[in-house]
This record gives sequence, structure tokens and C-alpha cells, in this order.
Amino acid sequence: MGCMNVPDLSNEPYAQAVQISPLVRRVLAHNPSPFSYTGTQTYIVGQGEVVVIDPGPLGDDPAHVEALIRILAGERVVAILCTHTHRDHSPAAAPLAAATGAPIIGCAPLVLEDYGPRADASFDATYAPDRVLGDGDQVTGPGWTITAIATPGHTSNHLCFALEEEAALFTGDHVMGWSTSVVSPPDGDMAAYMRSLGLLMTREDQIYYPAHGAPIETPQRLVRGMMGHRKQREGQILRLLGEGVGHIPDMVAQMYKGVDKRLHPAAGRSVLAHLIDLRDRGLVTGAEADWVRMDAPHSKEETAL
Repeated sequence: MGCMNVPDLSNEPYAQAVQISPLVRRVLAHNPSPFSYTGTQTYIVGQGEVVVIDPGPLGDDPAHVEALIRILAGERVVAILCTHTHRDHSPAAAPLAAATGAPIIGCAPLVLEDYGPRADASFDATYAPDRVLGDGDQVTGPGWTITAIATPGHTSNHLCFALEEEAALFTGDHVMGWSTSVVSPPDGDMAAYMRSLGLLMTREDQIYYPAHGAPIETPQRLVRGMMGHRKQREGQILRLLGEGVGHIPDMVAQMYKGVDKRLHPAAGRSVLAHLIDLRDRGLVTGAEADWVRMDAPHSKEETAL
């Protein structure tokens, strides 16, 4: 996983609206963890007629949904948008829609079995959008325009949302300032993730608002660093395979020294995603427990030659 930088959000209030730009308010859900940092951030865009982005988790504590309903009292919710359907992002959409009458729109529904540890929750089986947004589709209101940007990789249905009037991008889990995003097969796809990062490099967004962590004020520099970080991980994997280390837990133990060991299983999912990408490119072969570089020697005798 690898933390990139860790802004101090220790004083961030839960269940309260914080105005972070002329058009954007942020409400932090009380679901902090080693995987979600201080919690999931719900964003409210606009005044009077608004959209809600990533309404957040539901769980056993209704405080976040109750806070959103209280904060939105007297305003018309035009739409509830979801970047993707992990359970720390979309479950609160249904009760919020019931309370406000707003349609649920955004990413496509997606439900898969949980194939392993992840950096967030598993998929939300209750998510039922009234409308699915495609790349470039827009939602508008007084003084604001939201454009959907398809960014598959972390999940195949992941969307970012651009706020055109402020050159801002709500990045969900695709880009976060506090940590890299886990890419967990079979739905998580490293090649798609890298292409989506490359897409963001072609845009001129001035600030990112991630679902976890502080706003990112130098977005292109961060994305460039993230792409370099992934290439570095790929190089580490190829080096370890060349040294005969072909078991993912053994790779993780060497690649993620100093990282909280609770995160190692999730890190292994990203290593697997890298290996699948490398296999698709013809650079490695194998399965989850036994991976080999295609150009690696196959025996001690061959190594000696």
C-alpha cells in the first residue's frame, strides 16, 4: 500500500459540514481504520439545490446519515452520486434517497464475492441506481456542473466527478493523498488503473477531493508520483522473481518493510494485480503461489552457465 504523505486531520469533526470551497462542503463519517484513514468523506456540492457525493457507510451507526439529513434540511437534493460500490461509500445512498426523494445516480452496480483482504470494505449488494452515468455524462444545478469521468482500476465501475466551475475533481478511492489505492483482482485491474492515472495527467484539474484524506492541491505532481511508485513496485517484483522469490507473501514481506503488518494482506492483492498485468504482457508466468519471470534461469545449472 505504502503511505505517500499523511496530512493531519486529527481535529476534523465528525457528522458536521465543513465548508472547504465556495461550492463544496465536506462531512466526515465516523468509520476510521488503518484502511480508511480518518473515515469516508461525503461531499455536498452547491447551495439550495445540491448533489451529495459518496453518501458513505451505513453499518450499525446511523449517525452519519442522520447528520446528512440534518445538514441538508431546507435544501433540495438533486442527486446522490456514488464513485463506486465499496461498502464504505454507497450504502447510505438508499436511506438518504428515502429521506430526500433524490435519485441515486453515478457508477454502475457491481457485486462480487470478496476474494481477499482489501483496503476498504467489500462490495455493496444493496446499491440500486436510478441512473448510471457514462464517461462525460453531466448533472447540473444552479451554479454548478458535475461531469462523470470513467476511471476503472481500483474497481471496474469507478467514476471520478469533475466540478467544472472550480476545476476540482472528486477522486473517490482512485487517488488519495494519504495512501496508494489497493487494486484487488479479479475486479481490480492494474493495467486499467494505470491507464486511468494516465487519463488524469491529461486533465487540468486544480485540486482533488478524495474520499479519504486531505484535499490534494498539486494533483498532477501527485499522480505522476503515483505512476512512478507503481512502476517502482513492478521493478521490485521483477527483481524478486529474478532472485527466485515467487510466493506473494514472501514478496510482500520484502517490499513492504516498515508498513503496518495489518495492511500486508491487502498489499498482497496489489502485488497480485501487478503480477497479472505482467503475465498479460508476457513478462511473467505462474499462479498465485508460484510466479516466475519468463527470462529467469530455470535451474542452478542454467544459472551457472
